[in-house]
Amino acid sequence: MSVKSPSISVRKASAPSVKVDALVVGVAPGDQEVTLDSGARELDKAFGGRLASTLASLGAKGKAEEVTLLPSPSGVDATLVAAVGLGGEEPGAEALRRAAGAVVRRLAGKADTVAFAVGDGTAESVGALAEGALFGSYAFDRYRTNADKRPAPISAVTVLTGKPRDKAVKAALTRAEAVAAAVNLTRDWVNTAPSDLYPEVFADEAKAAGKRAGLTVEVLDRKALEAKGYGGTLGVGQGSEREPRVVRLSYKPARAKKHLVFVGKGITFDTGGISLKPNEGMLTMKSDMAGAAAVLAAVTAVADLQLPVAVTAWAPMAENMPSGSAQRPSDVLRIYGGKTVEVLNTDAEGRLVLADAIARASEDKPDVIVDVATLTGACMVALGGRTFGIMGNDEDFNSFVRRTAGRAGEEGWPLPIPEGTRESLDSKVADLANVARGRLGGALVAASFLNEFVGEGIRWAHLDIAGPSYNDSAAWGYTPVGGTGSSVRTLVGLAEAAAAGEL
Repeated sequence: MSVKSPSISVRKASAPSVKVDALVVGVAPGDQEVTLDSGARELDKAFGGRLASTLASLGAKGKAEEVTLLPSPSGVDATLVAAVGLGGEEPGAEALRRAAGAVVRRLAGKADTVAFAVGDGTAESVGALAEGALFGSYAFDRYRTNADKRPAPISAVTVLTGKPRDKAVKAALTRAEAVAAAVNLTRDWVNTAPSDLYPEVFADEAKAAGKRAGLTVEVLDRKALEAKGYGGTLGVGQGSEREPRVVRLSYKPARAKKHLVFVGKGITFDTGGISLKPNEGMLTMKSDMAGAAAVLAAVTAVADLQLPVAVTAWAPMAENMPSGSAQRPSDVLRIYGGKTVEVLNTDAEGRLVLADAIARASEDKPDVIVDVATLTGACMVALGGRTFGIMGNDEDFNSFVRRTAGRAGEEGWPLPIPEGTRESLDSKVADLANVARGRLGGALVAASFLNEFVGEGIRWAHLDIAGPSYNDSAAWGYTPVGGTGSSVRTLVGLAEAAAAGEL
């Protein structure tokens, strides 16, 4: 589906002596000229001490993700030098990720092999650069008949470090490859046309990915869903010729320290159902399964990293279509476990399938449940297109999720579930309605709905990724146009925290 990711390696060498097509160095804003990062200072000697002034003459300012290309002088074995801006502050891991992503995108078609002489060479720096390069080199070519005319991607990336044999450096490289594989798998699934990725196919692909990772796989088809009482998923999917599925991927190592459950919304296309969306509202609805893609891919990364923590991913999958068999406003569904829901708006379908999976997952009494969903436009209005909302039943856990996301390079922001929100979902005919009758606080109301299906005593967080899951503007940093892989890194980070005894 996507182009092959470049190979990643580390080595110890002086920047000018590395024989590659392009040598990447870092620069930052300065008073008169750009300030040179350590790798760039080493290269500066080959420029006769004029690298900063040369870059300034080409317009380089050192701002974040700015890329300036120039031919290598005598004494430098690389053909090309690429100076990437690191921004005005001391560059942390996320600045390095974005810089690496920006420069590999810029070098596509101009270089085949690239070396990074950026950062301090520590394990954190190496891992961040490797992640950024792997994220940034992603391209989805499945439907392009002229893919051979697209600029050729980079095939090999080398990160220079003074400690290439250090265990922490090797572990950082291994982790970067596992996480990038999961992020890019999520992107592939999100970018696939809904005519090619409907519930049956999505379930088959999830099963194949799970088997490759050595996971235990369970797939429930319509008959199994009916027998077990998954009324929310069946109700959403009943208007489509493509029948719903629920997928469970389970990783259970010996002596697991904790059990985490990830639940992801898997609406493979959302028309809104009878409560039909306008045309513009459907243009990105192939991405309405991004939550399911993220949780499924994340557990494969956890397995690849062999973390000593049990993780189960649940992905309820359905296609929300209008037809003679579709559910109607005023229908009442019986969710897994028995609670009844009056459907007032068939476009509030994600919470119905999530309710099934959260209720079922609660029976296993995990330590935490984290659900991930492109759930509400209201969250996008509140937080924009790059930040996901974090809501849940434990403020400390919400804060922990936010910190974990930040360390991973993702932006999340805690939102409340205010007192009285649940009462807005009261129904005259069922246990609760799927929407409030007013329009205010839609993201908070949706979270309140989901909270009704979380088992007693289980810490739970809900990530509303409606904004950052899909980028329909220009590429930036390591983020491509289309599916982004949002929340995968946060989920892996939570599993790592649990393995380390922090959760």
